[in-house]
Amino acid sequence: MLDSTRVINGTFGYVYHNGEWLTNIKSAEATVEIAKEEIKRAGTRWTAHKVTGLTGSGTISGYKVTTEFVETIGKIADDTAGTFITELILKLEDPESFGAYRVRLKGVTFDKIPLINFEVGSLVEEELPFNFTGYELIDTISAG
Repeated sequence: MLDSTRVINGTFGYVYHNGEWLTNIKSAEATVEIAKEEIKRAGTRWTAHKVTGLTGSGTISGYKVTTEFVETIGKIADDTAGTFITELILKLEDPESFGAYRVRLKGVTFDKIPLINFEVGSLVEEELPFNFTGYELIDTISAG
């Protein structure tokens, strides 16, 4: 039977950039989409599939605190500068759950430059969608 106290609580999720905990981030997600081609085979009605590619994407969202990411991501608008490529560490570490793990996202590039966005009477939040070209599960701990 499921012990409800062992369900991982997202409150204990963290995002790190350059070793610094981004305390303003309130949600994060990263997924890898698997691209496949259909393979038709003689003698069967079943269609098989061949993996032909992987695409990593995700989003971090949080409260607007600084313009650090605007300035850093925005360097791409300067024709003499290159693309900002970085790494992110996403971590879940609920002390009551069966385990904890971290995911290192490699080759992270952001999809947009969040220049400005606000609504009178509301806290300013920003969403940063990104792509990545590799990942590593690190410090995976699980208990039975």
